[in-house]
Amino acid sequence: MTAPNELRLLPWSGPDGRPCYLSTDDRGGYVSRLADNIEAVQLGSAVELLEHASVTLDDQEAALDEMRCLIKELTGALRDTLRVAISRGHLLAASEPREPAY
Repeated sequence: MTAPNELRLLPWSGPDGRPCYLSTDDRGGYVSRLADNIEAVQLGSAVELLEHASVTLDDQEAALDEMRCLIKELTGALRDTLRVAISRGHLLAASEPREPAY
């Protein structure tokens, strides 16, 4: 089992909105693969949304409601992307070889 500081932050929240974590040594397990797939979808959606945002921002005729919707979607994508970055950063830190204590 992983140490408490090596828990994986999952790309979804619990019913109460709190973060969900996975404790496992098996990075190829079902939940780990599911989390990897969801993260890939989230990052892909962020790329598509960024492209859409660039087009919308260049449109001088864009309505205020359209811009508000875009900001809401960008905020969600940024939240998802940040969660993926935090999760993967923790995974990298947990898998790096540790220096022996002298």
